[in-house]
Amino acid sequence: MTQSFVIAAIAAMMATGCADPATTQKLADLENKVAELEKKVAAGPARGAAPAGASAAEEEAANDLMQQLSKAMTAMDYDAAKKLADEVVTKYGKTKAARAVARMKGELDVIGRDAPSLAVDHWFQGETSLNSDDATLLVFWEVWCPHCKREVPKLEATYQSWKDKGVNVVGLTKQSRDVSDAQVSEFVSGNGISYAVAREKGQTMSDAFGVRGVPAAAVVKDGKIVWRGHPARITDDMLKSWAGEG
Repeated sequence: MTQSFVIAAIAAMMATGCADPATTQKLADLENKVAELEKKVAAGPARGAAPAGASAAEEEAANDLMQQLSKAMTAMDYDAAKKLADEVVTKYGKTKAARAVARMKGELDVIGRDAPSLAVDHWFQGETSLNSDDATLLVFWEVWCPHCKREVPKLEATYQSWKDKGVNVVGLTKQSRDVSDAQVSEFVSGNGISYAVAREKGQTMSDAFGVRGVPAAAVVKDGKIVWRGHPARITDDMLKSWAGEG
Protein backbone atom coordinates (compact mmCIF):
# COMPACT_ATOMS: atom_id res chain seq x y z
CA MET A 1 0.00 0.00 0.00
CA THR A 2 1.36 3.44 -0.94
CA GLN A 3 0.56 6.96 0.17
CA SER A 4 -1.19 7.73 -3.12
CA PHE A 5 -3.35 4.60 -2.69
CA VAL A 6 -4.52 5.79 0.76
CA ILE A 7 -5.36 9.24 -0.58
CA ALA A 8 -7.34 7.67 -3.42
CA ALA A 9 -9.23 5.46 -0.92
CA ILE A 10 -10.27 8.47 1.17
CA ALA A 11 -11.42 10.37 -1.92
CA ALA A 12 -13.45 7.40 -3.16
CA MET A 13 -15.17 6.89 0.19
CA MET A 14 -15.98 10.58 0.50
CA ALA A 15 -17.43 10.60 -3.02
CA THR A 16 -19.76 7.71 -2.26
CA GLY A 17 -20.73 9.06 1.14
CA CYS A 18 -19.28 6.01 2.93
CA ALA A 19 -16.63 7.77 5.01
CA ASP A 20 -17.67 8.72 8.50
CA PRO A 21 -15.35 11.02 10.53
CA ALA A 22 -13.85 8.14 12.54
CA THR A 23 -13.02 6.16 9.40
CA THR A 24 -11.57 9.21 7.72
CA GLN A 25 -9.31 9.87 10.71
CA LYS A 26 -8.09 6.25 10.69
CA LEU A 27 -7.24 6.47 7.01
CA ALA A 28 -5.46 9.77 7.57
CA ASP A 29 -3.40 8.19 10.36
CA LEU A 30 -2.57 5.29 8.06
CA GLU A 31 -1.56 7.75 5.35
CA ASN A 32 0.92 9.37 7.74
CA LYS A 33 2.38 6.00 8.74
CA VAL A 34 2.81 4.99 5.09
CA ALA A 35 4.54 8.31 4.37
CA GLU A 36 6.99 7.72 7.23
CA LEU A 37 7.66 4.16 6.02
CA GLU A 38 8.35 5.38 2.49
CA LYS A 39 10.85 7.91 3.86
CA LYS A 40 12.71 5.16 5.74
CA VAL A 41 12.83 2.92 2.66
CA ALA A 42 14.15 5.80 0.51
CA ALA A 43 16.85 6.54 3.11
CA GLY A 44 18.29 3.03 2.73
CA PRO A 45 19.60 0.66 5.40
CA ALA A 46 20.06 1.90 8.95
CA ARG A 47 23.44 3.35 9.82
CA GLY A 48 25.79 0.69 11.09
CA ALA A 49 23.95 -2.17 9.35
CA ALA A 50 26.33 -4.76 7.90
CA PRO A 51 26.28 -4.71 4.07
CA ALA A 52 25.33 -7.94 2.32
CA GLY A 53 28.13 -9.56 0.39
CA ALA A 54 31.39 -11.43 0.74
CA SER A 55 33.84 -11.38 3.61
CA ALA A 56 37.31 -9.87 3.32
CA ALA A 57 38.81 -13.39 3.19
CA GLU A 58 36.49 -14.34 0.32
CA GLU A 59 37.39 -11.16 -1.57
CA GLU A 60 41.09 -11.92 -1.16
CA ALA A 61 40.69 -15.53 -2.30
CA ALA A 62 38.65 -14.44 -5.32
CA ASN A 63 41.24 -11.80 -6.24
CA ASP A 64 44.02 -14.40 -6.10
CA LEU A 65 42.08 -16.63 -8.49
CA MET A 66 41.37 -13.68 -10.78
CA GLN A 67 45.10 -12.91 -11.01
CA GLN A 68 45.74 -16.54 -11.96
CA LEU A 69 42.95 -16.25 -14.52
CA SER A 70 44.52 -13.13 -16.06
CA LYS A 71 47.88 -14.89 -16.35
CA ALA A 72 46.24 -17.92 -17.97
CA MET A 73 44.50 -15.68 -20.51
CA THR A 74 47.75 -13.86 -21.29
CA ALA A 75 49.42 -17.23 -21.81
CA MET A 76 46.41 -18.22 -23.98
CA ASP A 77 45.81 -21.25 -21.76
CA TYR A 78 42.07 -21.02 -22.20
CA ASP A 79 41.18 -24.37 -20.66
CA ALA A 80 42.83 -23.32 -17.40
CA ALA A 81 41.27 -19.85 -17.67
CA LYS A 82 37.77 -21.27 -18.04
CA LYS A 83 38.22 -23.53 -15.00
CA LEU A 84 39.46 -20.62 -12.90
CA ALA A 85 36.59 -18.41 -14.04
CA ASP A 86 34.07 -21.09 -13.13
CA GLU A 87 35.70 -21.49 -9.71
CA VAL A 88 35.50 -17.78 -8.93
CA VAL A 89 31.84 -17.50 -9.96
CA THR A 90 30.82 -20.75 -8.22
CA LYS A 91 32.71 -20.33 -4.93
CA TYR A 92 32.85 -16.56 -4.59
CA GLY A 93 29.78 -15.34 -6.47
CA LYS A 94 29.15 -12.43 -4.06
CA THR A 95 32.60 -10.87 -4.47
CA LYS A 96 33.55 -7.91 -6.61
CA ALA A 97 36.02 -10.16 -8.41
CA ALA A 98 33.19 -12.49 -9.44
CA ARG A 99 31.42 -9.63 -11.19
CA ALA A 100 34.59 -8.80 -13.12
CA VAL A 101 35.18 -12.46 -13.94
CA ALA A 102 31.63 -12.77 -15.27
CA ARG A 103 32.61 -10.28 -17.98
CA MET A 104 35.80 -12.23 -18.70
CA LYS A 105 33.75 -15.42 -19.01
CA GLY A 106 31.84 -13.71 -21.81
CA GLU A 107 35.14 -13.31 -23.67
CA LEU A 108 36.25 -16.87 -22.96
CA ASP A 109 32.95 -18.34 -24.13
CA VAL A 110 33.43 -17.23 -27.75
CA ILE A 111 36.96 -18.61 -28.08
CA GLY A 112 36.98 -21.74 -30.21
CA ARG A 113 33.74 -20.92 -32.02
CA ASP A 114 33.50 -20.76 -35.79
CA ALA A 115 34.03 -17.19 -36.94
CA PRO A 116 31.18 -15.59 -38.90
CA SER A 117 31.62 -14.00 -42.29
CA LEU A 118 32.52 -10.33 -42.08
CA ALA A 119 29.16 -8.48 -42.09
CA VAL A 120 29.77 -4.89 -43.21
CA ASP A 121 27.46 -2.07 -44.32
CA HIS A 122 30.15 0.33 -45.48
CA TRP A 123 33.93 0.39 -45.88
CA PHE A 124 35.56 3.68 -44.96
CA GLN A 125 38.87 2.45 -46.31
CA GLY A 126 40.37 -0.84 -47.36
CA GLU A 127 38.29 -3.95 -47.95
CA THR A 128 39.05 -7.43 -46.72
CA SER A 129 37.52 -10.67 -45.43
CA LEU A 130 38.13 -13.28 -42.76
CA ASN A 131 38.84 -15.99 -45.31
CA SER A 132 42.53 -15.34 -45.90
CA ASP A 133 45.36 -17.46 -44.53
CA ASP A 134 46.39 -14.54 -42.32
CA ALA A 135 45.15 -14.08 -38.78
CA THR A 136 42.79 -11.11 -38.55
CA LEU A 137 42.74 -8.83 -35.54
CA LEU A 138 39.33 -7.18 -35.26
CA VAL A 139 39.05 -4.07 -33.12
CA PHE A 140 35.60 -2.80 -32.09
CA TRP A 141 35.56 0.92 -31.39
CA GLU A 142 33.55 4.15 -31.47
CA VAL A 143 34.57 7.74 -32.17
CA TRP A 144 33.05 9.03 -28.92
CA CYS A 145 34.89 6.49 -26.71
CA PRO A 146 37.91 8.08 -24.92
CA HIS A 147 39.61 4.71 -24.43
CA CYS A 148 39.17 3.93 -28.13
CA LYS A 149 40.83 7.22 -29.00
CA ARG A 150 43.85 6.00 -27.07
CA GLU A 151 43.96 2.34 -28.13
CA VAL A 152 42.77 2.33 -31.76
CA PRO A 153 45.58 4.52 -33.17
CA LYS A 154 48.16 2.32 -31.36
CA LEU A 155 47.10 -0.60 -33.55
CA GLU A 156 48.49 1.21 -36.58
CA ALA A 157 51.99 0.34 -35.36
CA THR A 158 50.87 -3.28 -34.88
CA TYR A 159 49.49 -3.33 -38.40
CA GLN A 160 52.65 -1.88 -39.94
CA SER A 161 54.86 -4.36 -38.07
CA TRP A 162 52.78 -7.47 -38.76
CA LYS A 163 50.84 -6.98 -41.99
CA ASP A 164 53.55 -8.74 -44.00
CA LYS A 165 54.07 -11.44 -41.35
CA GLY A 166 50.58 -12.90 -41.27
CA VAL A 167 48.44 -10.60 -39.09
CA ASN A 168 45.83 -8.31 -40.62
CA VAL A 169 43.90 -5.59 -38.72
CA VAL A 170 40.31 -4.44 -39.25
CA GLY A 171 38.51 -1.69 -37.33
CA LEU A 172 34.74 -2.06 -36.86
CA THR A 173 32.35 0.64 -35.67
CA LYS A 174 28.56 0.69 -35.25
CA GLN A 175 28.58 4.50 -35.41
CA SER A 176 26.40 4.68 -32.33
CA ARG A 177 25.27 7.98 -30.74
CA ASP A 178 24.52 9.47 -34.18
CA VAL A 179 28.15 9.60 -35.27
CA SER A 180 28.43 10.66 -38.93
CA ASP A 181 30.53 9.10 -41.68
CA ALA A 182 32.52 12.33 -41.78
CA GLN A 183 33.43 12.02 -38.08
CA VAL A 184 34.69 8.46 -38.58
CA SER A 185 36.70 9.42 -41.65
CA GLU A 186 38.15 12.45 -39.86
CA PHE A 187 39.28 10.31 -36.92
CA VAL A 188 40.83 7.68 -39.21
CA SER A 189 42.74 10.18 -41.35
CA GLY A 190 43.63 12.42 -38.41
CA ASN A 191 45.30 9.52 -36.60
CA GLY A 192 47.11 8.16 -39.65
CA ILE A 193 45.24 4.85 -39.57
CA SER A 194 45.86 2.84 -42.74
CA TYR A 195 44.30 -0.53 -41.88
CA ALA A 196 40.80 -1.38 -43.09
CA VAL A 197 37.92 0.33 -41.26
CA ALA A 198 34.25 -0.46 -41.72
CA ARG A 199 30.78 0.03 -40.26
CA GLU A 200 29.45 -3.34 -39.17
CA LYS A 201 25.99 -4.42 -40.30
CA GLY A 202 23.73 -3.68 -37.37
CA GLN A 203 25.20 -5.48 -34.38
CA THR A 204 25.96 -8.71 -36.22
CA MET A 205 29.68 -8.78 -35.55
CA SER A 206 29.47 -7.43 -32.00
CA ASP A 207 26.97 -10.14 -31.08
CA ALA A 208 29.01 -12.90 -32.72
CA PHE A 209 32.12 -11.88 -30.78
CA GLY A 210 30.39 -11.21 -27.46
CA VAL A 211 31.21 -7.49 -27.47
CA ARG A 212 29.38 -5.56 -24.76
CA GLY A 213 31.67 -2.54 -24.51
CA VAL A 214 34.42 -0.78 -26.44
CA PRO A 215 37.24 -0.91 -27.15
CA ALA A 216 37.25 -4.66 -27.64
CA ALA A 217 39.29 -6.95 -29.84
CA ALA A 218 39.18 -10.47 -31.25
CA VAL A 219 41.40 -12.59 -33.45
CA VAL A 220 40.24 -14.97 -36.17
CA LYS A 221 42.59 -17.65 -37.50
CA ASP A 222 41.73 -20.52 -39.86
CA GLY A 223 38.02 -19.80 -39.52
CA LYS A 224 38.02 -19.92 -35.70
CA ILE A 225 37.88 -17.27 -32.99
CA VAL A 226 41.21 -17.83 -31.26
CA TRP A 227 41.32 -14.83 -28.91
CA ARG A 228 39.00 -12.23 -27.35
CA GLY A 229 39.87 -9.39 -25.02
CA HIS A 230 40.90 -5.77 -24.62
CA PRO A 231 43.32 -4.52 -27.30
CA ALA A 232 45.71 -3.26 -24.61
CA ARG A 233 46.26 -6.87 -23.50
CA ILE A 234 47.81 -7.90 -26.83
CA THR A 235 51.50 -8.84 -26.52
CA ASP A 236 54.30 -9.55 -28.98
CA ASP A 237 54.21 -13.23 -27.98
CA MET A 238 50.52 -13.35 -28.90
CA LEU A 239 51.20 -11.72 -32.27
CA LYS A 240 54.01 -14.19 -32.95
CA SER A 241 51.70 -17.07 -32.14
CA TRP A 242 48.96 -15.77 -34.44
CA ALA A 243 51.50 -15.17 -37.18
CA GLY A 244 52.78 -18.72 -36.83
CA GLU A 245 56.15 -17.71 -35.44
CA GLY A 246 55.55 -19.05 -31.91
